[in-house]
Amino acid sequence: MKVVSLESLDYKGKKVLLRCDLNVPIKEGIIKDDGRIRASLPTIQYLLAQGAAVIITAHLGRPKGERKPELSLSPVAVRLGELLGKDVKFSSDIIGADVSTLKSGEILLLENIRYEAAETSKDESERKVLASELASYADVFVSDGFGAVHRKHASVYDVASLLPHAAGYLVSAEVEVLRK
Repeated sequence: MKVVSLESLDYKGKKVLLRCDLNVPIKEGIIKDDGRIRASLPTIQYLLAQGAAVIITAHLGRPKGERKPELSLSPVAVRLGELLGKDVKFSSDIIGADVSTLKSGEILLLENIRYEAAETSKDESERKVLASELASYADVFVSDGFGAVHRKHASVYDVASLLPHAAGYLVSAEVEVLRK
């Protein structure tokens, strides 16, 4: 199994689509355990230090293509900003998200990717349309959502076929454990 390391690509001045596992327990808008957010920090910090603009996509729960307010990633954007000590922009849009003004060193978290039915569709052509939209936002794709990396979803599987890609630190560490 060949894994392209995070350090093997150039990120300076580029927009990076980063797939994270931010599926944290939230009750009444309060995050009960931020462990998965914290696990994503090393990859995010590395990309920022390399001069990238980071566009994060992630899921929360199983909304099955419906917008369910209790499964919004909005509280995750706030917590991620607190942990990084910097502003994390949040987009309630997934399709048509405005990434044009995103600059190096900035972060944008897209709303719950599973609000889009195409994300988990069994129809490859539906997934490809969503993956193409996501790929249009970025120059490079980094996969760091180990909890979802085995899924044939648009933001995990299909987008990797459209952009230069690498594994984030979390995925690389887990692959190393599996190798042993």
